[in-house]
Amino acid sequence: MIARGVAAVAALALLPLALSGYQVDLLTKMLIFAIFAMSLNLSLGYAGLPSLGHAAYFGVGAYTVGLLALRVWNNFWVDMACGLAAAGLTAALFGLLALRAEGSYLLMITLALAQVLWGIAFGWRWLTGGDDGLPGIPRPAAGLPLSLADGRRFYYLVLLCFVSSVVALGLVTRSPFGRALVGIRESARRMEVLGYNTWRYKYAAFVLAGLFAGLAGNLFVYYNGFVSPAYLSIVFSAAALIMVILGGAGTLLGPVLGSAVIVYLENAVSAYTQRWLLVLGVVYVAVTLFAPEGLLGLVQRRRRADVA
Repeated sequence: MIARGVAAVAALALLPLALSGYQVDLLTKMLIFAIFAMSLNLSLGYAGLPSLGHAAYFGVGAYTVGLLALRVWNNFWVDMACGLAAAGLTAALFGLLALRAEGSYLLMITLALAQVLWGIAFGWRWLTGGDDGLPGIPRPAAGLPLSLADGRRFYYLVLLCFVSSVVALGLVTRSPFGRALVGIRESARRMEVLGYNTWRYKYAAFVLAGLFAGLAGNLFVYYNGFVSPAYLSIVFSAAALIMVILGGAGTLLGPVLGSAVIVYLENAVSAYTQRWLLVLGVVYVAVTLFAPEGLLGLVQRRRRADVA
């Protein structure tokens, strides 16, 4: 397992040497959204907490980094730390409100909370730029030995964050804490009888998921050099949800596969039509009907069938 992981990281590290600048940019975007999808998977796939407002933490992190870089102090370490802190604090606050509900009610509360932030970003034009957003956000330079304005250098920063996220989430999901989350997902009542404070476990998972979503938002604002209210919209939340479901909820690398497929499809489809959201909806319906366990689960099921 470790050998395969090392081989995969080595392959990802060597890929930019054989790809064009455009392809490196596309791969960078895939890795950023992989972090975003894995963050949602922690709360949805392991803790069983559905959300249609996960973009809130992604967008808060992005706006924090963008505003600091443009108007306060363009320092990578300070801006990233503040972006992560803002996303984590937002998740901590929203968790206190949202986790009072369950199921579809939880889904709608997370959506409503995210829409509140979207409305603030859209209407607070003097600070956020409104629907025009904040353009011209530079890639990291200050505070680093080398400028990351070059696409390949920036790719390696994203790769480092991606690998760190996979390792960290792998440790979390395989720890007693992660096993308790799975137990709560399967039967919260049973875990309560066993003496677990299920609300605290859910809350910790909710905040951790928001923190990793903030990391993805921080990287994405550097990637695009731009942030707008769209980063807080239901479209981003739905895209992350579909990435998790497509790849396989409750698996560590399923969301990585789902994000790669969705980002590639968006790039390919957008070259021919502007109806990307329609295609995204079709993908969701197809996966729900024909591969409810996700692509990774489908592959694993076929392997078991071949062995049998």
